[in-house]
Amino acid sequence: MFGKNAPPSNHFDTLVSSKAEIVGDIHFSGGLHIDGKVFGNIIAEDDSKAVLRISDKGVVEGEVSVPHVIVNGGVVGDVHSCEHIELAAKAMVKGNIFYNTIEMVMGAQVDGRMAHRYKSQKGNEKPKMPKQVTREKPKSTLTPGAKAEAAEKTQPPVSDKKPAAAASSSTPPSPASSSAPAGKSTTDK
Repeated sequence: MFGKNAPPSNHFDTLVSSKAEIVGDIHFSGGLHIDGKVFGNIIAEDDSKAVLRISDKGVVEGEVSVPHVIVNGGVVGDVHSCEHIELAAKAMVKGNIFYNTIEMVMGAQVDGRMAHRYKSQKGNEKPKMPKQVTREKPKSTLTPGAKAEAAEKTQPPVSDKKPAAAASSSTPPSPASSSAPAGKSTTDK
């Protein structure tokens, strides 16, 4: 079905299940299969062999920038595919599609422009896909050793000592020290 620009494999490393909703951008490599909902942008590097598959149950509200894209669900936002995009029979895209090669099956719907943007120009160089992000990916400052130190800092210290209130008195209060006003008994009416 895919000609010479076929996606690298049918192996998907990550699954967003039909019962999951993700709010925020997804940066990935490898394969990503979406059965659930994603409210954010989906981004993979241009030179990666990343594959995004949106099933007939899947919905993405955000911009997609992935080299290989297979859509059989809904996308609300622009789609950038610098290698190959396939629009299956139940695909519904409300946004523009920018592609190198496209395969569209009868029944697929596009409400937007389709532009052949990622064709090879001088040599083998292609224009870069935009990487629109809602929030920049944070730089991880935690190394494996630092992760253990951070975990230790978040846990309270363990102590063998009894708390001061529990150690001060182990006998119940006497009736004379009750909270009844002076001169009045608790049995007076």
